[in-house]
Amino acid sequence: DALAERVQCVALPLQRTCAAMLFYSFFKSLVGQEIVVELKNDMAIRGNLHSVDQYLNIKLTDISVVNEEKHPHLMSVKNCFIRGSVVRYVHLSPDMVDTELLQDASRVEAREQKKV
Repeated sequence: DALAERVQCVALPLQRTCAAMLFYSFFKSLVGQEIVVELKNDMAIRGNLHSVDQYLNIKLTDISVVNEEKHPHLMSVKNCFIRGSVVRYVHLSPDMVDTELLQDASRVEAREQKKV
């Protein structure tokens, strides 16, 4: 699917809204998968998604920093907890994203918002 090939990263909302809960449910389905989390300070961390909570805080295991030359002090770190508010993007491989399911959930969310 051409759309799935173009999806390379998912931007996280900062506020806790119904849309954030949609992302929370989506990320829960990715537990155990390898992801790259790009932080607002331009650091990117690759690791296996261990858990995510309703605030979109992320726990990664088996991590590595994408640019180790720039951050050598993190080479020995194996696990980390990332506060959701410092996340800029979460990069995913296109085959991890079921775009039809996300689009359907987004449509339902938009209908619910119109009712309010």
